[in-house]
Amino acid sequence: MGKLQEFEITFTNNKVVYNPGESISGTVRIKTHHSLQFKAIKVNCVGSCGISSKLNDATWMLEEKYLSSTLSVADKGTLSAGEHSFPFQFVIPASVPTSFEGPFGKILYQIRAFIDTPRFSKDYKTQRPFYLLNVLNLNELPDVEQPSCAVTTKKFTYLLVRTGTLMLKACSDLRGYTPGQVIKLSTEIHNKSGKDTGYVMASLIQRVSYKTKRPVFDLRPIAQVEGAGVKGGKHAEWREQIIVPPLPQSGLTGCSLIDIEYFIQVSLKSPEAVVTLPIYIGNIAVNLTPSIPHPIAQGAPVPAMPSLSPGPIVPSAPPAEDGLEGELCAGGVDSEEIPTKSHSQQDPSGVTLSMYPSMFGQASGPLPSQSQQAGQCSDGSAPLFCLSTGATIPFFTDGNTTPVPTSCPLILPPEYSTWEYPLEPPPTYEESCSSNDSSFNSSMR
Repeated sequence: MGKLQEFEITFTNNKVVYNPGESISGTVRIKTHHSLQFKAIKVNCVGSCGISSKLNDATWMLEEKYLSSTLSVADKGTLSAGEHSFPFQFVIPASVPTSFEGPFGKILYQIRAFIDTPRFSKDYKTQRPFYLLNVLNLNELPDVEQPSCAVTTKKFTYLLVRTGTLMLKACSDLRGYTPGQVIKLSTEIHNKSGKDTGYVMASLIQRVSYKTKRPVFDLRPIAQVEGAGVKGGKHAEWREQIIVPPLPQSGLTGCSLIDIEYFIQVSLKSPEAVVTLPIYIGNIAVNLTPSIPHPIAQGAPVPAMPSLSPGPIVPSAPPAEDGLEGELCAGGVDSEEIPTKSHSQQDPSGVTLSMYPSMFGQASGPLPSQSQQAGQCSDGSAPLFCLSTGATIPFFTDGNTTPVPTSCPLILPPEYSTWEYPLEPPPTYEESCSSNDSSFNSSMR
């Protein structure tokens, strides 16, 4: 660094995660062996989003700025040998989006410091990132406390001449969750045929949309759980739970170039049937506390107090087809429980893992090779659907050191990997509600 022994930026109280509208303050520390002439010492606070259609490309096709403010902490003069400190403070705008980093784009915030020296002398610069968390309150979303349900029926042929009908129905207990919460998923399968079905799988899927001229969609299965198949002529029920890991919030409010959506996709193998449940990931959990009852007039009869424990949620019935629903209600078909075969959030002993941030720094499954990723991204006739490790702004890290957890409880997740997944994305919320495809009629309850 030439004459400089030390040139670094420190934040007040070592805070690195901020909310929109807050002030960010700190100190620029300079230590030099010898005197150093300068024209100006400046500190710059910047935040922007950039996206590209190429994997891990540092050259952005589109970019938008959220803040750029420069403060001159010292004018022309000479730094004597020794240590010097220059305080700074900036106000973060109220409308900036949450920090995010993915394979096709980033939302980055950083403080940069510059020492402008006289002509022919070396200029000096340093920088340090900080992270923005624009909190998403799930209680502000409509019907978020209601279950999310979808159903589909499928006719299929087996043994060349025989036909059967299958009904697949799935429900989640809510439509919005925060990291650390548990998604309670219930699935019903009615196999009205003489053929056993293949396995059933439920996946929590993240879809990140990068809005270039030819949009890029990055799909990642976050967690997967697999259940056994259903025997011919049986009505089976499958109940499972998925822990929501640290994930960036849905939507990225304030950013027009990147959008994040989440889905629970329940699929059946052989015959193939799929239902998709759109959900939200936020930072403030759904408030399910019952309202306080009004005071009862003196002498009035006291009504029976309802139980405060939530009862089972019974979704409305799907459209009947071929007498399926009638048989189910009449109890004419034996019902059985589907055992779970594997769960991506369980250890080998079969016990569900606890929520420790470090566990998400490990790969969730086999990582696709770069050639596989390139092959999946090379189709020029349709929007790109690419699989990648992806990265979301995590624990604070400086340089090549190991990421260190911040003191903020609303941290964003560390980088973690994914495995191969079909290239077709889940439908958007509107598509899932209005699809006219007879093989995929899903409805939100």
